[in-house]
Amino acid sequence: MEDISVKDKKLNKTVILLIVTLTSFLTTFVGPSVNVALPTISNELAINAILLSWISTSYLLTSAMLAVPFGRIADIYGMKKIFTYGIVILTIASFLAAVSPSAELLIISRAIQGIGSAMIFVTGLAIITSLFPPKERGKAIGINITATYMGLVLSPILGGFLTTYMGWRSIFYLIIPFGLLVIAITFWKMRGQEWAECKGEKLDYWGSLLYILMLLLTLIGFSFITSTIGMLMVISGIVGFICFVIWELRVEQPVLEMKLFFENRMFAFSNLAALINYMSIFAVVFLLSLYLQFIKGFDPSVAGLILVVQTVFMVIMSPIAGRLSDKFEPRKIASLGMGIATIGLLIFALITAETSLYVLVLGLAILGIGIGLFSAPNTHAIMGSVQKRYFGVASATVSTMRLTGQTLGMGMILVIFAVNVGAVQFTPQNYPELLTSIQLAFFISVILSIIAIFASLARK
Repeated sequence: MEDISVKDKKLNKTVILLIVTLTSFLTTFVGPSVNVALPTISNELAINAILLSWISTSYLLTSAMLAVPFGRIADIYGMKKIFTYGIVILTIASFLAAVSPSAELLIISRAIQGIGSAMIFVTGLAIITSLFPPKERGKAIGINITATYMGLVLSPILGGFLTTYMGWRSIFYLIIPFGLLVIAITFWKMRGQEWAECKGEKLDYWGSLLYILMLLLTLIGFSFITSTIGMLMVISGIVGFICFVIWELRVEQPVLEMKLFFENRMFAFSNLAALINYMSIFAVVFLLSLYLQFIKGFDPSVAGLILVVQTVFMVIMSPIAGRLSDKFEPRKIASLGMGIATIGLLIFALITAETSLYVLVLGLAILGIGIGLFSAPNTHAIMGSVQKRYFGVASATVSTMRLTGQTLGMGMILVIFAVNVGAVQFTPQNYPELLTSIQLAFFISVILSIIAIFASLARK
């Protein structure tokens, strides 16, 4: 397919960037906005610590499982088509979550939200990369990631405010009109446009199934890692991953082009750095939300205002980092960002019940600066390292590294909670165990972040 930005002079890149940016905001708001409401949901629905974690994990799990298959499907059948279906599914699932009468139905609704979000994640970035030439791409990606961080900025603030004054269900009701607005703009402004670089090729069904089962077994196994069945599921997931790699290297039209990882050093190490980075930083909001409300005694709205500090600095730094990655080597900027983020995580690893609020705010600010410097240059490096026919797959890989890293990060939390707290509700009696779990999780995150620095520096 010819480059649409050259073929069609009337194509309004700015409008399409706006549409993709709006959905990036929406999908990132959907995830973390619920974290601030988890203590309230726990009390209302009488949910134990493990089941409570699954309200976040189910969304991430389905997103991670389906990102790569949807990336390939979008390359074959059209990015705009999958993008539009994703918005519709996300909006419907938000309504189902808002009316869920039980924890189980809420978790199922969150899983369906994850399906819609996966369809949006993998196509939005690919559309931007297809539209903008390399000299403009870093700036466009920076704007898109800024919207992502804006969603993160507003999610704890609005999530906390809505939970305090209107109940946690209002978070999901808020998403519905926003989703309908994006659907209307998409049909209005993207009519007649389509991106299908691999039209006519076949979908690798067996590879897709192996990929889904591999992630499903591994990530669910983390929830039951202290039991025999949990260990067997994790081992089966690892075996499934090996089988998936072997299959993808042999099949003619793979769902994920594994040769990119073996033959493209920049692509491989950039994705590895992203995976480890998201493993180390994603649980920050989840853990600090529990810390601020259970141990410090703040209500959800105040906790949300405190947590927003991190994302404010991410929003400030992301467009700056995007422009810098157009002029300088993205590897060095991203590595600097990971180094700064490690300092922020180290501050949280040392927190106690008496830690000052000023120290927490400082840690959040440092972490926000580091993540802002890392994300846009790293994404630019990944998308700029592949041919155009792989844009959909590369976009899906970016999303998969993020979602898999986030899910593995939550899996780590599930293991720590299962060992230290158990399947019980949080009460003042087990707050010491909760604090120990939070400290341990942040200490592991520091180690992972250091590894990510080396992975980032290894690409040349």
